[in-house]
Amino acid sequence: MLPLRMNILFLLIFIVFTLLIFRLGYIQIVKGNYYVGKVESKEEIQVNTSVPRGRIYDRYGRVLIDNQPENAITYTRMPKTKNNEILTIAEQLAALIDMPINRVTFRDKQDFWIIKNSEEAMKKVKTEEMDKFRLSKENISEKEVDKEYNRRMLERISEEELAQLSPQDLEVLAIYREMTSGYLLSPQIIKSENVTDKEFALVSERLSELPGVNTTTDWKRVRHVPLSVLGRTTTPSKGIPKSKKDYYLARGYSRNDRVGESFFEAQYEDLLQGEKSVMKNVTDRSGTIIETLVTDEGEPGKDLVTTLDIELQLEAERIVEDALLKMKSGGAGSLLDRAFYIMMNPHTGEILSMVGKKVEYDEAGKMYLADYAYGTFTTAYEMGSTIKGATVLTGYREGAISVGERQVDEPIVLGRGLVKKSIFNPNGRMVMDDLMALEQSSNVYMFKTALSMGGLTYHPYMATASLLKDDTLQRLRNGYAQVGLGVLTGIDVPGETNGVINKPDSPGKVLDITIGQFDTYTPLQLAQYVSTIANNGYRVQPRFLKQIRKPSKNGATLGPLISEVEPKILNQIENTQTEINRVKEGFRRVYYGTKGSARSYFSDTPYTAAGKTGTAEVVYYGPQENRWNTNTINLVHVGFAPFDKPEVAYAVVIPWASTNLNPDTYYNNIIARKVLDKYFELQSKYQNEGLTNSLVEQKIRPTDTEKLNEDQEKSSIIE
Repeated sequence: MLPLRMNILFLLIFIVFTLLIFRLGYIQIVKGNYYVGKVESKEEIQVNTSVPRGRIYDRYGRVLIDNQPENAITYTRMPKTKNNEILTIAEQLAALIDMPINRVTFRDKQDFWIIKNSEEAMKKVKTEEMDKFRLSKENISEKEVDKEYNRRMLERISEEELAQLSPQDLEVLAIYREMTSGYLLSPQIIKSENVTDKEFALVSERLSELPGVNTTTDWKRVRHVPLSVLGRTTTPSKGIPKSKKDYYLARGYSRNDRVGESFFEAQYEDLLQGEKSVMKNVTDRSGTIIETLVTDEGEPGKDLVTTLDIELQLEAERIVEDALLKMKSGGAGSLLDRAFYIMMNPHTGEILSMVGKKVEYDEAGKMYLADYAYGTFTTAYEMGSTIKGATVLTGYREGAISVGERQVDEPIVLGRGLVKKSIFNPNGRMVMDDLMALEQSSNVYMFKTALSMGGLTYHPYMATASLLKDDTLQRLRNGYAQVGLGVLTGIDVPGETNGVINKPDSPGKVLDITIGQFDTYTPLQLAQYVSTIANNGYRVQPRFLKQIRKPSKNGATLGPLISEVEPKILNQIENTQTEINRVKEGFRRVYYGTKGSARSYFSDTPYTAAGKTGTAEVVYYGPQENRWNTNTINLVHVGFAPFDKPEVAYAVVIPWASTNLNPDTYYNNIIARKVLDKYFELQSKYQNEGLTNSLVEQKIRPTDTEKLNEDQEKSSIIE
């Protein structure tokens, strides 16, 4: 009997040991990495080290946004550090540095007064009243009681008591609030702006007396060009935006991290933001940190090469500014306050130049021009006859007209005596085909195209109500959307609008949409539209990002190429190549035809180009509310060049340009010609200098800041 029991016992021991061996093997082999990661997650932390943000360049390697090192004083709070110890360190630091107090809030002062006067603060709320409060509420938690206790204490601190805080107290408070606002074991910047060499030296000499305090090198974002679409970053004092706090904290950011807060900087935050260092804390048996080891040094953010040609950008800005100031100085420019210009590659969507200028006034009432480039995709306007190419393409596609079709341009009279006509032909009758309609900018040809889409043939005094009996308006809008009008362009920065699609208040408005007098479009949509025509019907997404690169290793050449952004085709228009070529030829005749509306500005170009002018008669709805409903005009221009092999497409928009509906000078055409001349001039210059945007090895080039300053002086405050 005994041997049987022994055998059973040995069997059970064998089974237990076998299970233990299998369990250990499973933990070590199968789940080993998982548990190692769990341990490391308790020991290793990401710290907010001063990792440089990625630089931003133009297409030729010229620095647009850089990082500049600066002295900084930081504080790292340890797990067992008490608030009174932090306060003592803050008082010591206040004797060594000058700390701005502009960020100190009323609540900060209340909390600080409580710390400085703890016994007096506790007397403000009696135990008896809190007991009474506790009994008055059913199932109330102690956390809620404490919250009410603190509320009553804070509201009973008088303004007279807070006024007792001296300037020195407020400086200590400003330091203290920064020291306590960060995370444990993560360096918190106390001061990084305007740290003097003397302050840096004084603190550095006393680091042994200031536990947790350190002197280091921080950095700040430096913009070499004031182009708004490049965006901005927050400062360490502002940190991550409150509106996106949860978003960033969930991704490992600290509260005082700098992040992109607008446009390009915000769009590519994940690339520009560097990777933080990872630290491992070594503790003794009591849990006290005795050593901190770096397990991952982190790395700077990726460098981004934009599609912009900053030299072309500066020249285009100068040309637009000059035109805007001349127009503003005229007696009919009282409503004018902005102008826009965009040039892009029609095949790739790369934006070479994006200009927006807006009239502003300083505190003294003097006028100056502010950068308003983001207005090219956040504001929309009636674009006039420039969209007639889209109307003709839609007419072809809908079978309303055919290539070469002739129609009579004549004043058309609708019901109730509504007369609509072409500007160049107010009274006569002229037979013209589609090319002549584009060359001379015939309104009537477009009106009759819309009528044909609705199955109608014009006859005098025809009932306007019949214009709304079918889906003509929506079919027109669908056609415009194919070329990019009235829909988002897909630009790779946030904040884009798709314009205003209006509701007709009269049947005649169905006709007005065909000549750009009804719906509104953004300047960027206009540029995408003419690009779609230039590249034979492909609507390409416009973009600013060209290349992603690793940080430069030597400061002389760009870092290794990570990726090159490929063009993105959004759609292809449903027109034949013959139809597209017909519209392109019509645009060419606008520049070189005997009756072209832009002939006087482009007939002598040393290159071949094509385009379309536009003058939209509109009712003012801008910022001067007392002038609303004033009749004014928008001056617009689109084009592309060279004609046979387009390299660029461009758009000019000058809203509310003049209260004179027939101006003597059309600055939209002047801007278009001057910038296009400058583009070809620069291309020749770059070729002679051997300047390329090579993907292999590209030099880092400084931005011509002297030229920038010169341009800024020309558009600075003026009488």
